[in-house]
Formats: sequence, C-alpha cells, structure tokens
Amino acid sequence: MKHWPAIVTAGLLFGPPAGSCADKVALIRVNGAIGPATASYIARAAKQAAAEEARCLVLQLDTPGGLLESTKEIVQTFYGSPVPTVVYVAPAGASATSAGCFITLAADVAAMAPNTSIGAAHPVSLGGPGEAPADDTMKQKVENYAVSTIEAIAAKRNRNVEWAKSSVRDSASITAEKALELKVVDLLAKDLPDLLEQLDGREVNGRALQTAGAQVSEIPMLAREKVFQLLWRPEIMFILMLVAIYGILGELSNPGAILPGVAGAIALILALYMASILPVNTAGVALLLLALGLFVTDLFAPTHGVLTAGGLISFFLGALMLFDRSEPAFRLSLSLIVPATVMTAAFFLFVVGAGLRAQFLPVKVGRETMVGRTVTAATAIDAQAGRVFFEGEDWRAVSDVPVATGQAVEIVGVEGLTLKVKPKT
Repeated sequence: MKHWPAIVTAGLLFGPPAGSCADKVALIRVNGAIGPATASYIARAAKQAAAEEARCLVLQLDTPGGLLESTKEIVQTFYGSPVPTVVYVAPAGASATSAGCFITLAADVAAMAPNTSIGAAHPVSLGGPGEAPADDTMKQKVENYAVSTIEAIAAKRNRNVEWAKSSVRDSASITAEKALELKVVDLLAKDLPDLLEQLDGREVNGRALQTAGAQVSEIPMLAREKVFQLLWRPEIMFILMLVAIYGILGELSNPGAILPGVAGAIALILALYMASILPVNTAGVALLLLALGLFVTDLFAPTHGVLTAGGLISFFLGALMLFDRSEPAFRLSLSLIVPATVMTAAFFLFVVGAGLRAQFLPVKVGRETMVGRTVTAATAIDAQAGRVFFEGEDWRAVSDVPVATGQAVEIVGVEGLTLKVKPKT
C-alpha cells in the first residue's frame, strides 16, 4: 500500500494504457437493403456509442441499395452524431450501391476493403413508396434532387463532388482502389484491425481519434429490429400476399373454417402496411388481381382451362412487375415466382374449386329434399287434414284439391310438421 500514491500519480500523468476499456470503438453491421429498420438501428447505435463514450462508431456496410427516405434519415443521423462515424464497405466482394453510396459519402470517414465497389446511385434505383415516376419530367426532377443531395454530402465531407454527381447522373461505379485514387473515400483497409490502425491519430471534427488497439464493442440489432428487418423484404411481402389470398378465399369457399380467414386477414393487413413502404408497382398488382379473377371464373365457365392458362401468365407477369426491378434490392427471384405461380394455380383448381362447387351442389338432406317427391295418401286428404307416409314416417298433409286414400300425390311445400301436397297428374 505504501506505493499506492505513486501509482495514482503515474495514472494521472500518463492516462489509461492503450487498448483499455476507455478506448472503445462501437461497431454495427448492415447487410442487405436499406429500410426503416436499418435507419432506426443506426440512430439507436449512434446514441448508444455516445453514451458509452466510444471513440467512434464504425458501420460495416454491404448493401445493394434501399429506400430514399430511410437513406435521408441515416445521413441526418451521421450529421448529428456526437461521435465520429466511419463507414467501412466490407468484406471483400461487398458493395455500397445506390443508397449505400449516399451513406458512405456522408460518414466522417469513408473506408473500403480491397475488391469492393461503390456507386450506381441513380435516383431510379433508390426506390421509395409507390411506383416509379410516371413521366420524363418527373424523372428529371427526381434526378436533379438526387444530384443536389449527393453534391451537398460530398462537399460537406470534402470528397470528390464531380464523381459523386456522376454516380447519380451516369450511374458510375468504381472499385475501392479507384475510389481511393479519386478521393471518393479516405482509407483502404484489408480488415477491421487494419482500419483501426489507420484511423488512429486521424483528426475528425477537431479531435484526434485513438483507435489503435481499442476494444471493439459490437452493438447488435434488437429483437424487434430483426423482426422488422426480416419483414421488410419483397419476398416476405409477396408471401404475405399469397397467404392473404389463400386464407380469405379458402374461408369464402369453406365458410366456418375460421383459421384460414383469420390468417388471411392478418397477412393482408401486414401486406398493405408494407406496400406503403416498399416501391410497389400498380401494374403488377393489377395483373395479380386479374389472375385471381381468371382463376375463379374458370371454375364455373366451360372454357376448358383457357382462362386458367391466362391466369397463370397474368400471375407470373404480375409477380415479375410487382416491385421496381431496376433496384436489385427489390427483385423477386424466379426461384420464388415460378413455384408460387404453380402453387396458386393448383390452389384454385383443387381447393377453392372444390369448395365453391360444393356450395352449388343440390341439397341432399333435410326438408328441402322433400319438395317434388311423390308419395301415397294414407288417408283422404283435404284442405283441413290428411296423412301420408314419407320414407317410413307419418306426416300430416293438406291439399287444396281433395285426394282419395291410396292416390299418388306430389309434395309441393313444407310448413312446420305439415306437408302441402297436390294430386299427382
């Protein structure tokens, strides 16, 4: 204990050793399309990194693109982040395409791993709620807005403004090595330790980073963020649409089943919510609805499968056009579309068809089956009273025309426990 004052004095003079808990770097990983869940995750991570007094927040990025609105939220988070932000496009083979290009340029420090790429930020591929711009004038407005946005981002971070504009106007895309040469990014790092070594001592926002040997603290996604990120995918929305179709039509063709109707209603609500976020194409939805109409019509029309064939074609084309195919993040794979088309056709032919046809079959049991049947009068029948035997049971019968015992009569109605009959001619 007698050396304790000396130890305290040394600690005050030289500070904590390198790599101690005081030198912490927060890390998050974003793989896949940029959406609302991604923007929420990054904003929460920036706040947590500040609360933990991290030296910087490193975002390891690999994305084919995403939504413009979510991209804007992420850029605003970077601008207002109390800790320096570093976007690291990695690992090898990763890309910062479309929305990823905006995000990378907006970071305080932009870094890439070898054999990665960045660019192709044309506004058509940014996506957004609703369908793509309808005319050339609107497309030009959107392009000009994207150009001005990425120009402002590049100028704020002192990066290559001309190349940034060309990534939007000409969909320019370059490798990591070329990006470093053109001053699009700041660093080229082979892995995360190499990145931290190069960041060490670099001045960001008036202070030098101390990242060499720092402890890397990864901030994972919360359960709700993972669920929302999973749901926010074109494949999931497409599957939800199929569940809604199968469930609701299954309930209509087999009333009282309950479970298909409940599942279909929940799936429909989720699909409609996601349609307000994902770039859904109206023409694709119209083709899917046309396909459903053709399937149902062919169940009753004697077309010998012609309408079903048309429905298959309409469903396949509608699934292809359901999302903006200019954006890789929103493309439905043929490995999903083809089985879904075949399964939907089989569902309508066998499940829905059988249920609907069963509802139109003639009644085989109950009082409705008695009308039109011929029986023999057991006693004389008039408008007041009489008796007949029907399938071994004694029934009270009345007739407006007097009927003699043993005469054949036809049942014309049932009123409670009384049969209305008339003489059989």
